[in-house]
Formats: sequence, structure tokens, C-alpha cells
Amino acid sequence: MAQLFSIHPTHPQARLVRRAAAIVRDGGLIAYPTDSCYALGCALDAAQPLARLRRVRGIDERHHLTLMCRSVAEVAAHAMVGDESFRFLKVPGSYTFILPARRQVPRRVTRKKTIGVRVAGHPVALALLAELDEPMLTATLLLPGDAAPLSHPDEIRRRLEHELDLVIDSGDCGTEPSTIIDLTGAAPVVLRPGKGSLAPFTVESV
Repeated sequence: MAQLFSIHPTHPQARLVRRAAAIVRDGGLIAYPTDSCYALGCALDAAQPLARLRRVRGIDERHHLTLMCRSVAEVAAHAMVGDESFRFLKVPGSYTFILPARRQVPRRVTRKKTIGVRVAGHPVALALLAELDEPMLTATLLLPGDAAPLSHPDEIRRRLEHELDLVIDSGDCGTEPSTIIDLTGAAPVVLRPGKGSLAPFTVESV
């Protein structure tokens, strides 16, 4: 059964953050808050939690997954970041960018040698990533058949108590996922409009 940690949304308790990070390191699958909505997360190099994440989401290997990172520098350690990509990554907000993956990223989490990357903005997510000292593999907590991501921790635990190891309760995060922008081609392309504003960019839509 999933544990439930109530972690303050702006002043995360270090003790609980350490316990949450230990669960991730030990191969756990968690639900945690982001600056767009709740997400599923697991360690980057853990095959079994990744399989569980895909099962919960109802997705297969063709679906892009995301590396949640602390900074642009951490993104650059796992994905190819050119000058144009760097300009996009520096804009704050709820964005996921598709970039070419570096060789050290496990092939099982890439799609056609690309990976989704995101710089965390939520204080709890940032604290968790700092304690882990590495990115976390993540996906929006949108369950099969649902029209919107789950946003209430009590509902997340009720529906997924036998699928997750931990639910972090930091209050309601909303239901609008991040904006996804593909930066692997000649011109940036919006794959999914979301919470991140497109005003700072000149981009095409699919």
C-alpha cells in the first residue's frame, strides 16, 4: 500500500524529502507535485519501476518519457543542448522539450534516440531532485480513460494505493500538463499545448 507524506508546498520538510528520495533510490514508484500537475516518478536506471510506470499510465515504449532535472546544466548532461535549445530551456515555466539523448541515457527510456526533458519549478520537486542528486524519470499522472490528470493526493492514493510506493501530498497542483515542444528538427514544433505559455517563442504546431 502506498505511503502518504504531507510535504509543505513551499518549505519542504528535509526529513520527509530524505525519506521520499530513499524510496525512489530503492526502486519505488511515486506520485509527486510539479509546477503543472502531479506526476509519476522513478529512478532513471531502474527497469522494474519503469515497467510499473508504463503499466499505470497505459503506455508503451513508443510514448515519450521525461527526465525531470534541477537545472539546464543537468539537462545538458543527459541531452544534446545547442544554442537554440538553450534559449528555450532558459525560459521559466511548465515546458517539456524533446531533445536528442546522450549515450548514457538508458535506451529503454528513449524514443528514436530522443528524450523529453524538463527543468523542475515546484519547490518539492526541486528538493527531491537535490536529495537524489540526479534526474528522475517521470510522466504526467493521467490514467487511462481519464480526461485530465489526477490533482488531489487523497484520490491518487485511493485509486493507486496498490500501484505506488509513495504519494507526496503538497496540495492541489491543477490539471493542466506542461507544454511539449520538439526541438529535434529544423524548427521547433509544439506537440502539445499546455500550461507553459507560447508567447516567448516562435513555434509551429502539429
